[in-house]
Order: sequence, then structure tokens, then C-alpha cells
Amino acid sequence: MSAATPSRWLKIVLLLLVLAAVAALGWRGISTRQATRQAQLAPAKEPVLEITPGDLVTAAVHELGTGLPITGALKAANSAVVKARAVGELQGLTVREGDTVQAGQVLARVEPTEYLERLRQARQQADAAKAQVDIAQRQYDNNTALTKQGFISGTALEASLSSLNAARASHRAALAGAEVLQKSLNDTVLRAPISGQISQRLAQPGERVGLDARIVEIVDLGRLELEAALSPADSTAVRVGQQARLGIEGVAQPVQATVVRINPSTQPGSRSVLAYLAVSPQPGLRQGLFAQGLLETERQRLLAVPLGAVRTDKPQPYVQVVEGQRIVHHKVQVGARGEVEGEPWVAVQGLAEGAQVLRGSAGALREGTLVKPMAAAAQPGASAAREPARP
Repeated sequence: MSAATPSRWLKIVLLLLVLAAVAALGWRGISTRQATRQAQLAPAKEPVLEITPGDLVTAAVHELGTGLPITGALKAANSAVVKARAVGELQGLTVREGDTVQAGQVLARVEPTEYLERLRQARQQADAAKAQVDIAQRQYDNNTALTKQGFISGTALEASLSSLNAARASHRAALAGAEVLQKSLNDTVLRAPISGQISQRLAQPGERVGLDARIVEIVDLGRLELEAALSPADSTAVRVGQQARLGIEGVAQPVQATVVRINPSTQPGSRSVLAYLAVSPQPGLRQGLFAQGLLETERQRLLAVPLGAVRTDKPQPYVQVVEGQRIVHHKVQVGARGEVEGEPWVAVQGLAEGAQVLRGSAGALREGTLVKPMAAAAQPGASAAREPARP
């Protein structure tokens, strides 16, 4: 009886230890589940968007040029089409598109044999007419002497004078005919009327060309103009000397242009008024390139923001403003456009002066997004971490 007692007590102790361990594990599980539930019920930490100083710009009053949008194609102020002025076989045409030519340079010839023979014939006829003049002159001189001696009458002298005048007229006509044929011979030589570059070659050597057949076209790229069509209402504000900045296809930087002429008449049908703008010379400009830009008619001081800051992915234009460390969308009305330190800006209404506006490079952000300035020493690449805060 005494021997079994310690064994029973040992079993009781072991059972109590097991029960204590089970209770501890149960309590730990309950505590873990409660902690997890509390963590799930706690509000999530709101993400913060870091923005660099370069992402912000202050809405301010600037002097902007207001004007008219213009479009058109560049056109050489000086151009010429060389046409055949004689009929015949084209010879010696060697210039091609892109070749540079000088004023007076021989470009081609029309086969001149026929014109040479005609000129030779006309000159021989002129020589024959000159011989008739000499004969009539001698006859008149003899008759004059005989009239003074009384051997012939004055009527005979007048007849010889008429013959002399007729011979002289025939000689002058023959000389004029020779000059006409000399001009025709000269016309067989085709020369460049202006200096420039060949833009079109419209005939081939050996081809028989007719009168006024187009041979080549020459353009002078030293002076390019934009021919802009304006409505009658807009044309009243345009003056010679006004400036424009043009964007030209294929040219990276804007090009300056100046109004040099305004057509005094409207165009038939469209009733538009043509204004001609001289384009500043620049390498790479060609005739026919499309250009568009803004013709500045006046300058005004207006509240403005960078053009890229105005977003149009909603029904109405808006800008993204930082207010109280959060993004707020402000609807705006855009107006005149201009440049501030080489950057395009646009006048806006519906925004307070001094507002901190996000540039277009920041992208579209959800309204209410929490933002904070990035440290000045932060790397530019750190802005890549902003993606989670975007819609």
C-alpha cells in the first residue's frame, strides 16, 4: 500500500503538468488570434507620394503673347521654271534634282542646226538688200548731178529717191528679220534665270520638246516664306512686322518668322486673306514642309501655368494642385498661350495666384493623394516609387 502511493502521486503530478502545458498552449493561441484580429481591424497606413521640387511650379502672372494660330507649307520666295523657247531635240541636259546652279549657267540646248541655217539665209537676204541700197544710192547721186545740169527733170530725180527709200526699207526689214532669227538661235540655249537648286527635272536629253515645254524647276532656299490663310475677321489684327514662332515638321527647335506682306485682296471663294511670313534661314528647311504656329498680335499680363500642367483626361481641363499635402483637382479655363523662358505656358482662369501646381511630367494622380516633398539630395530615380499612389 505504501509502495503504490508514490507511483500514484507521480501520475497525478505528470497529469497536472500536462494539463498546465495544454492550458498554456491554448492561452497562447487565443492571444495570437486576438492580436491578429486587432491588427486586421486597425486602419492601414496611407501611402505617401514623394515629389521633387522639379515636379512643382507656381502659378504666376506672366506677360504672354496672344495671337492667331497659323498653318501652311513653306514656299521659296524665289523660284523659276525653265521652259523651252524653241522647238527641237533637247541636248546637254545633265543637271538633276538637288544640283546647285548659278544664275546664267547653261543648263541645256535645243538642237540649233535649223535655226543657224535660217539665220544664215536672213543675213544673206540682208546683204542682198544692202547691195540694192548701194545701187539705188548711186542711181540717186547720178540723177542729182544730171538734174543740176538740166539733163533730166525733177520728176526722174524723185523717182530715183523713192527707189532709194524703198531699198533702204527692204534692207532694214531684212536686218530685223535676221535679228529675230538671231534671238531664236539664242533661245536654243537654256540658262538658269536665278541661282538655287534643281527641285524637278521634267525632261530628258534626246527628247523633242515643244514651245514652252517645262524642262527644270529651280528654287532658292535662301528665302523661304509661309503663306498663311487668315479669316477676314482675324486679318484685321495682323500687321507687317509681327512675329510668329513656327513648329516645322522634322525641325526640333521652333523657327522665328516675320510678317513681310499682306495680300490686299481676299481669295475668291474662301474669302480668306493671305499673309506672307519670312522664315529665318535654318539648315534642313525645304520647300513644301508643313508648318504651324502662333502669330503674336499683342502681349498681355495674365495668370499662367506651364501648358503641360493642364490635363485634358476629364470632360473639362484641370490642373493638379498641392493643398495641405494632398492633391486637389482644380477645373480651369485656358486662354492665351506664350513662352516663358523658352517653355510654353498658357493663361488659366479658376486658379489662385501662387498655387503649387504639378507639372505634366508628374503624371495623373488620384485626387486626395497624400504627398510630401522629397529631400533635395534624393536621387531623381527615387520618383519611381510613386507608382502605388496612382489610380
